[in-house]
Amino acid sequence: MSNMMRDSQIMAQTKDENLGYMSDMALELAQMADDSGLTTLAYLFRMAALEASTADSVLAEPDELPQQMTSH
Repeated sequence: MSNMMRDSQIMAQTKDENLGYMSDMALELAQMADDSGLTTLAYLFRMAALEASTADSVLAEPDELPQQMTSH
């Protein structure tokens, strides 16, 4: 049982790192697009970065849910 828990923690951590990386990359690409005068492309990359960072914070929350449910 603890082995499965550890594996899922490692997977969640990897997912967090990947999303953080995606967010950073999208922001860099947005900056490059801005510098080239491609404002629409820059906007799309910023939206992608926002999606990645939002997904990142949503993934971090489920850990707190079971404690709230058992306390009632």
